[in-house]
Amino acid sequence: MTSEHEHHEHDRDAHGHHHDHAPLEYGDAIRAFREDKDAYFRTGSGSPIPAAERAEFAGLRYFDVDESLAFEGLALEPYAGDEPVSFEIPTSDGRLRPAERAGVFRFEVEGTACTLTGYRFAGDAEGAVFVPFLDGTSGTETYGAGRYLDMEAEPDGTYSLDFNLAYHPSCVYDTRFSCPLTPAENRLPVRIEAGERLAAP
Repeated sequence: MTSEHEHHEHDRDAHGHHHDHAPLEYGDAIRAFREDKDAYFRTGSGSPIPAAERAEFAGLRYFDVDESLAFEGLALEPYAGDEPVSFEIPTSDGRLRPAERAGVFRFEVEGTACTLTGYRFAGDAEGAVFVPFLDGTSGTETYGAGRYLDMEAEPDGTYSLDFNLAYHPSCVYDTRFSCPLTPAENRLPVRIEAGERLAAP
């Protein structure tokens, strides 16, 4: 099994992709990133698509870009919930991975208050936060065990939480990957119609 919490280099660089190219409008930058990712999935040595299926890979499916679901300047507030800070997160292949609750992000989606806990694993870079989440699309339009966001602190210590960059774990494509399952505390009470979605049946 390949053990990951999915900090794909290709996905982790996504926010830099649309900030580093100032001439590109936000939506165009996200769409360009998606094209790059499809190309990587077809030909990249680290693609999660099984090698025998890459030639037929038609590209990932996405919701339309929704700039209202990109939040900047969020603070990572100290975790103050009832669960232990240090714990073991279950994975798609029945394993447990040591993790810690790094803090909490608060934001609103169409007037609904939302909270997501960010996690860290041993070896994560300073300021890196892993945010898996479930929402009203999970299990139908998106993977039932959740989607992922990889976030890194900005120079001022805040974070950008951009659901247009939400992606599926590699175990969606190949069961050899061991992917963290989303803790129940990260189920959002809204539909997040942004980021990756499942292929049509």
